[in-house]
Amino acid sequence: MIEIVNVSKVFGRVRALDGVSFAVRNGEVVGYVGLNGAGKTTTIRIAVGVLPPDGGDVIIDGYSVVRDKKKASRIVGWVPELPIFEAEFKALDYFTYLAGYYGLPSYEARRLGVELLEKFGLGDAMNRKLSTFSQGMKKRFALAVSMINNPPNFIFDEVLNGLDPQGIAFFRDLAVGFRKQGKAVLFSSHILSEVEGIADRVVFIHKGRIIGVHSMEEVKHMARPALEITLTKLDENVLKLLERFGELSTMSGNRVLLRDPRADSSVVVAELVKSGVGVLEVRREEKSLEEFFFSLIKRAEGGEP
Repeated sequence: MIEIVNVSKVFGRVRALDGVSFAVRNGEVVGYVGLNGAGKTTTIRIAVGVLPPDGGDVIIDGYSVVRDKKKASRIVGWVPELPIFEAEFKALDYFTYLAGYYGLPSYEARRLGVELLEKFGLGDAMNRKLSTFSQGMKKRFALAVSMINNPPNFIFDEVLNGLDPQGIAFFRDLAVGFRKQGKAVLFSSHILSEVEGIADRVVFIHKGRIIGVHSMEEVKHMARPALEITLTKLDENVLKLLERFGELSTMSGNRVLLRDPRADSSVVVAELVKSGVGVLEVRREEKSLEEFFFSLIKRAEGGEP
């Protein structure tokens, strides 16, 4: 389990993180979404012990990153946004070298390296120098390295950047596998649509502050097309009538929201008028996942009620 607890970080006059708190439970995949510069990478670098927080803490399976950094770091696998390796090493040789830090003897490290590099689609490239790897191949190599000690927690920073569609599908399958194994997985992205189909929950960050935490189902639900209808009256008969045309929820006053409408707005209005109900306004919403994300940002900045 990964617990981010009231974490703050300041760089000069810039407050990069301001009391950031959320958790990733065992067997859960959480997407961490925000614009570039929102604070995702700073949060992740603090979580893996690379950067100290100015306030707060990160708890990895009960170990504090602030007080027990060595223990905490050994039970979390990390893939940075831009992996940096010794470019002149061959992939398998460098994997074997890194595995030595976890106490693996050379023969065991090489056996594991062959197994993981093949699993991550680098079987034909394991004897090539890392300097010849594309960005996507470096990401795959970093993913393999993160699994050396089979940690119970994983943190990935913009892991989907540089991956082709096949690579993204591979990561999706990998995350599903981690979920089934009961591992806690946190991965960041600045593109909400990339998170769809992978995350169980989404944590939204903007200008160093958490502006929303929603299940992926909630996000999809709120992003679905809908008709917002303002009526002259709203009673049980009107609600029953509208339920024929979609999933209904009431709003303030005499407003209702009809999600996934099964008929054109003109048909819905005609039925209401025929039943003696006045229609004051009809608005159609076509909110995409990205539009939902930006509506959260707008609300956080005081642009929406």
